[in-house]
Amino acid sequence: MADTKKTAVKTSAEKSVKPSAEKPSKPGGAQVSKPGGERAASKPTENRLKIRYKENVVPALMKHFGYKNINQAPKLEKVVINMGYGDIKDNAKSVQSAIEELRQISGQKPYVTSAKKSVANFKVKQGMKVGAKVTLRNDRMYAFTDKFISVVLPRVRDFKGVSQKSFDGRGNYSMGVKEQLIFPEIVYDQIEKIRGFDICFVTTAKTDEEAKELLKLLGMPFAK
Repeated sequence: MADTKKTAVKTSAEKSVKPSAEKPSKPGGAQVSKPGGERAASKPTENRLKIRYKENVVPALMKHFGYKNINQAPKLEKVVINMGYGDIKDNAKSVQSAIEELRQISGQKPYVTSAKKSVANFKVKQGMKVGAKVTLRNDRMYAFTDKFISVVLPRVRDFKGVSQKSFDGRGNYSMGVKEQLIFPEIVYDQIEKIRGFDICFVTTAKTDEEAKELLKLLGMPFAK
């Protein structure tokens, strides 16, 4: 009888201890969410001008110029914005104001350019800080170009289109902006002085004709 009771107690003790139903956690305690779950990272949205280039501009260029390979179609490589200080180069406060305005316009921090040689007539010495420059590529380039074509140019007074004669013969297009006020980021009451700057659209086109057709398909309003 004693042996039977010991066996029964042992059996009940074994039944009371059950293995845990929880799965062992992965090293580091990291949680991996399933695809489509709340923790799944959303894909960044592409700029609409970049999508337009891929879906509409490239096929149109291949048809117009007879390209056999999609990589032959020209594209925007970079956008360069260059501002000269002019008469404010000796005023540190005005220089910082100009740099800040260029940063707001481009969405990227400018870098300061220096004089390559001395010019006595303009009181410029070699190495003196004479301007600021911004080089935009990839998504920032497309975002700026889209804003410039869709928002900025329509704000120009008596706008009749941009000149068709501003190509450099190697597929690049340059133009000047007389006032920074046409950009929506600039508040009129907060500016110190009206300033202008140059914008250069650098493309991979080999000829001006290809570059002009590229910019035209992207929405650049050329004057007739």
